Amino acid sequence: MRTCTVRVHRSDAGLRREDELAHRLAVVAADPVAVDDDVAEMVVNRVIDDAAVTAASLLRAPVVAARAQALAHPPSRGGTGALVAGTRETASPEWAAWAGGVAVRELDFHDTFLAADYSHPGDTIPPLVAVAQHLGLDGAALLRGTVTAYEVQVDLVRAICLHRHKIDHVAHLGPAVAAGLGTMLGLDVATTYQAIGQALHTTTATRQSRKGAISTWKAYAPAFAGKAAVEAVDRAMRGQTSPAPVWEGEDGVVAWLLDGPEAVYEVPLPEPGEPKRAILDTYTKEHSAEYQAQALIDLARRLHREHPELADPDRVRSIVLRTSHHTHTVIGSGSGDPQKYDPSASRETLDHSVPYIVAVALQDGRWHHEDSYAPERAARPDTVALWRKITTVEDPVWTERYHDPDPDRRAFGARLEAVLADGSTVADEIAVADAHPRGARPFARPQYLDKLRVLAAGVLPDAEVERFADLAQHLPELDAAGVRALGVVAPDELLASVPLPGGLF
Repeated sequence: MRTCTVRVHRSDAGLRREDELAHRLAVVAADPVAVDDDVAEMVVNRVIDDAAVTAASLLRAPVVAARAQALAHPPSRGGTGALVAGTRETASPEWAAWAGGVAVRELDFHDTFLAADYSHPGDTIPPLVAVAQHLGLDGAALLRGTVTAYEVQVDLVRAICLHRHKIDHVAHLGPAVAAGLGTMLGLDVATTYQAIGQALHTTTATRQSRKGAISTWKAYAPAFAGKAAVEAVDRAMRGQTSPAPVWEGEDGVVAWLLDGPEAVYEVPLPEPGEPKRAILDTYTKEHSAEYQAQALIDLARRLHREHPELADPDRVRSIVLRTSHHTHTVIGSGSGDPQKYDPSASRETLDHSVPYIVAVALQDGRWHHEDSYAPERAARPDTVALWRKITTVEDPVWTERYHDPDPDRRAFGARLEAVLADGSTVADEIAVADAHPRGARPFARPQYLDKLRVLAAGVLPDAEVERFADLAQHLPELDAAGVRALGVVAPDELLASVPLPGGLF
C-alpha cells in the first residue's frame, strides 16, 4: 500500500490535480489489476448476504415505499433498465439502485467495516448491479467494480473519521460507488475523477439520521448515496465537472466539515498493479442489529445459558458494559439519547440501543430480526425493568483495542459486569462476534447460504432461493443475461399483500 496525504490547500497554492485524493482514487479505479480468487469468493458471499436481507425486508414499509418510487420510473432509452428489488419489473438504473439500497439496508443486517469511521460496504452492491443490468454488462465487470468500491470505501474509513464531526458515514459511500462504477464501465481517470467529486459533494449530510429518535431515513441514507453516485457518473460521462479540490479546497470538506485547515489525513491506497483486497478486512452480521452489538448478543446468549439469574430484573442490581468510546457514545448510554431506554421507540432506535439488545438477549437467549423488535417485546415489564439497569461506560483499554491497527488484535466487544441483588457479581467479556473471522464460528460460504435460506423462508419459494444462490455463486462467469437475472423475485401475491403507497410520481 502507499499513502495519500490529504490536507487543505489555499486556492492560490497550485495543488496539482494528480495530487488530489479524488484523482488518486480515480487512478485506483482505472488500474486493471486482476481479482484474486479469495477476493472473488468474498464478493459472491456478500452478494448472497445482500440478497438474504433484501428478502427479509421486502414487506417493510420503507422498502415498499422505495419500491413504489422506483416502479414509477421505468427505463428510458439507452438501456434495458434494472430489476426492482423483489420483482421481475425494471426501472431506470438510479431508481432501481434506490429500491435495492433501501432493501439491503433496512434491517441493519449486512456487512460492516469499523476503523476511524463506520461503514457498511455492502451498500455499494445495489447501485453497481443496477447499472450492470441496465447496460448489459457481464459478471466479470460487475466483480471488478465491486472490488474497487469496497477498496475505496474501506481505505477512506481507515483514515478519515466523519463521526467525530457528526457527518454521516455515507459520505464515504458515494465516492466508493462512483469509483466502483468507473472500474466496471472502464471509464478513464478524468471522468471517474469528476464523478467521485460530485458523489462526495452531494452525499455529505449530518449524522442526525442516526441520533435520538431514529427514523426510517436510516435505511434511505445509503440508498440515496448510491443513487446520487449513479447520477454523478452519468453527468461526468456527459462531460460535466465537479467542485474541486473537493476534499482539500479552502472551502472543501476537510476545511469546514472535518478537522479543519490544519488537518492532515493519511489515506492508504493500493500501489499501481497491487491487487485490491480490502473486502477481506470486512465482516458480516449474524444478528440484525448495529455491528457493535453483535459480540454482545453472543455474550448475552452465553450468559443466558450459564447465568440464567441475569434475566430476572428482581435478582439484578446493575449491569455495566465496559466498552469502547464508539460503542458507548453511539449505541450506549453515553449517547445521551433517552430514546435508547424508551419501550415505544422505533425499531431503528432499538437496533442502536445496546442496553435494550443485551436485556432481550439475556432473557431470550437468542436474537431474531423481527420478534426481538416487536412492540410487545420491547414493552414487556420485566424487560423494561432489566433494560433500565444496564448502562455503558467507556474503557480506554477497549477503545484502544477498537482502533488497534493490527486486525488480529482489533476488538469490537466489551466486558459485562453485573451486580446481583444479593451482592454477588458476574463478569464476562467477549472481543469479537462469533461470526467474525476471528470469532467462535466464522462465517464462510455455507453460513451465507444458510442466512439466505433462513431469511427467505416464508418470503421466497425454495426454488427461487436455490435459483438465485446458484446464479450468485457463478457471478464471475455470468454473461449479461445472467447478470440481468441477478435478483431475488418474490411471488406477486406476496408483494400485492402490502399496497404501494401513493406520492408525487
